This record gives sequence, C-alpha cells and structure tokens, in this order.
Amino acid sequence: MPRVVFFELPADDTKRAIAFYEKVFGWTITKREGPKDYWLVVTGPDEEPGINGVIAPRRPGQVTVNTISVASVDDFTKKIVDAGGNVMIPKQAIPGQGYLALCKDTEENVFSVMEPEPSAK
Repeated sequence: MPRVVFFELPADDTKRAIAFYEKVFGWTITKREGPKDYWLVVTGPDEEPGINGVIAPRRPGQVTVNTISVASVDDFTKKIVDAGGNVMIPKQAIPGQGYLALCKDTEENVFSVMEPEPSAK
C-alpha cells in the first residue's frame, strides 16, 4: 500500500530553517552532496516510527510537500488525474533514487509520488 515516505520543507533562508529545526526538535541535518542547496533531515532513529526529509530553497508558491512511495509513477499519475487531481510537474528522474512527479489533490494540496529505482538517471 502506498505510504508517505518523505517530506520537503521549503525555506526562504535554508540556514535559518536548519538552525530552527535543529534547536527545536534536535533533528540531524546535513548537506546532500552536489551543487544544490538541499539539506537532508533525519528526524529520529530508524527503529522508531516516523519519516525523514529535506530542507530546500522555496520555489514560488511552494508549501510543505509529502512524498508517497508508489510502485509506478505512471500508473499513479493516471489515477490522480482520473480522480480529479492534477500533475504539476510530470515524471522526472532523481538520479540514484527513482522517479518523481509533483501533483495536487482535489483540495489543492501539493504532494509528490515517487517510484523507488536506484538505477534512475
């Protein structure tokens, strides 16, 4: 069954947001390798319930985005559209991670669906 596996917190100032979440919640936040201002957030030990995510620069109009793991981005984007939602950013490869599409539900909530695939390029 598809479940939320990841979140993305948008920030106008990533360093300020990092300081906030480290101070308030004690989260471990480290820079992801690469040129982008993209910070990995670990919210707790793997053996406890919960999800991890990232802090990244805000895109225009962006809100917090939950990512839902699915078997096929293609199948689920079709289901999303058929159920009255829409696809904002079509399927794209996230190298070494999988395929992702950014969507909206019928209430204008933004979320993404991700198909895990380590060979994605």
